[in-house]
Amino acid sequence: MADPATYRPDPGQVPDSPGVYKFRDEHDRVIYVGKANSLRARLSSYFSDLAGMHPRTQAMVTTAASVEWTVVTTEVEALQLEYSWIKEYTPRFNVRYRDDKSYPSLAVTLSEKYPRLQVMRGPKRKGVRYFGPYAHAWAIRETLDLLLRVFPARTCSKGVFHRAAQVGRACLLGYIDKCSAPCVGRVGADEHRRIVEDFCDFMAGQTTTYLRRLDKQMQAAAADQEYEKAARLRDDITALRRAMERNAVVLGDGTDADVIAFAEDQLEAAVQVFYVRGGRVRGQRGWVVDKVEDVSLADLVEHFLTQIYGGESGDAVPREVLVPVLPSDVDAVTAWLAELRGSRVDVRVPRRGDKRALLDTVARNAAQALSVHKTKRASDLTTRSHALAEISDALGLATPPLRIECYDVSNLQGNNVVAAMVVLEDGLPRKSEYRRFAIQTIDGQDDIQAIREVITRRFRRYLAERSMIGELDRADEPPETPGSEGHTRPQAIDPQTGRPRKFAYPPNLIVVDGGPAQVAAAVAALAELDIEDVAMCGLAKRLEEVWLPGEEDPVVLPRGSEGLYLLQRIRDEAHRFANTYHRQRRSRAMTTSALDAVPGLGEIRRKALLAHFGSLKKIRAATVEQIAQTPGIGRRIAESVVTALQASQSGKPDMINTATGEILDQENGP
Repeated sequence: MADPATYRPDPGQVPDSPGVYKFRDEHDRVIYVGKANSLRARLSSYFSDLAGMHPRTQAMVTTAASVEWTVVTTEVEALQLEYSWIKEYTPRFNVRYRDDKSYPSLAVTLSEKYPRLQVMRGPKRKGVRYFGPYAHAWAIRETLDLLLRVFPARTCSKGVFHRAAQVGRACLLGYIDKCSAPCVGRVGADEHRRIVEDFCDFMAGQTTTYLRRLDKQMQAAAADQEYEKAARLRDDITALRRAMERNAVVLGDGTDADVIAFAEDQLEAAVQVFYVRGGRVRGQRGWVVDKVEDVSLADLVEHFLTQIYGGESGDAVPREVLVPVLPSDVDAVTAWLAELRGSRVDVRVPRRGDKRALLDTVARNAAQALSVHKTKRASDLTTRSHALAEISDALGLATPPLRIECYDVSNLQGNNVVAAMVVLEDGLPRKSEYRRFAIQTIDGQDDIQAIREVITRRFRRYLAERSMIGELDRADEPPETPGSEGHTRPQAIDPQTGRPRKFAYPPNLIVVDGGPAQVAAAVAALAELDIEDVAMCGLAKRLEEVWLPGEEDPVVLPRGSEGLYLLQRIRDEAHRFANTYHRQRRSRAMTTSALDAVPGLGEIRRKALLAHFGSLKKIRAATVEQIAQTPGIGRRIAESVVTALQASQSGKPDMINTATGEILDQENGP
């Protein structure tokens, strides 16, 4: 525990101007990012009497070992820089929004020549227009099924699309008129894009205009006695109205707004968002927040708006954002959102009417989400803290292990031996710091030697990066940080990539999957590297016993122990991660092709050849001249391909000279 007085800047050193500041711990990790209209006033509040601070603020300043700042000119610039740093460093003491589940959206890939309609999860991509998110993927598919008869756009994957184009036959959706079949040229690229744009306009809320147009077309077809066409248009109108009925009208004025509400307690907060487009609720989404810093509801609103909209495209920011309270710097937030959208954005608190009633409904959903979240054992902050404290007491550690690394080895009868490292920080997975190792020094099944190798490799990298940090610290003109008065600090951030170095941070506790032998191997690896300040234990699967170095008897944690549950969870995660990597390597090793033996035909050329012809069967039927037309394939390689494929297709396994591609006489040799 550090004393804040040891790194407190001089009073006159901190400027009295807007800026963004970072607190770093002893390993140079950024643990907190904040912004202030006056850096001097804000930073001085962190160095007041510890007894008067909020417990979470007190924990932050005692964990930190240094503070630095960057001066900006406007509050909007400070907001943008704060968002960028939180996204880059993911500080543990900042509010972090965890989605309570993964929500699907209806995506339209407008960047493709033939745009596709599909269900999509995960981060937003450029060139894709999103509608939603929806609560369930089946809701998107039901809506699509109704709308495809009116907007017969492509929904198939690239593989299905190209395969249909190669064989010249549309898929089932093309035959039942739920796809315009651009793959076989039934419509051109321009006509298909027009269909997709009409679909986007309809989903964006321009429903009345489109229905009115279809109604006029139906009346005109009936007047011209084209009754089949009129009946088809009538059915289209019915399908569109059924799709519209799935989303109830909540705001009659056709409002486009995001309605945001919070429910909170002392430790956590839940936030829910209803996405209203064209007066209808198009989707719903929720997050759960650990309140690791002392924040008010206004601060939570500001953090939410910056973190959620910061990664969105401009069209994802609505014209109106309805919130329970205004953010702390409402003018700066509003200006920033307007800059993202490219037009005015109104952030306000509804006081009465339908919008207030809808906000109350969202608030009830947030309260329910927080209640449900509290029942989830692994995600509860209090439970995690209790588990870490139990582990600390059971293993005799001075402090709870905030960073735990677990190692596991995977192989199949000694083949394709791999190992995996997984990381928990504050009891939660840190997947960006998971690492995989291909074991190099053993031949056969030897888990003990594999554990020794992977521990050695991991901590050699740690020592190398720490040495590199020391060299930077001793350089003649090292990079200086604000507020340091010319003194330098070790840089755990790679100056070339701007990201944390892979193995820059040591763990508080290492867990190996195994018993005394595996623990002894890991301890020996650390001893060879003269590393003594890292705790070690092993978790044996048979009886879930915890083994400590040099102990004859294991530590047995109670079956209902939260600490044991946490150790089991990280051990199982390491096992899963290692097995996944092992299966990937085994699959690559087992994947063979008749093209593998062709000299001069590498992976890129093989892919180009398969992409050009579509299948190995078509390559076998091609002539040397046809193969030579493939980009990157010359006549000499084409002749080698034909020779190799003829050899693999013959009745007996011919021998091939890998240097020339010639078939050799099996009896007499070359």
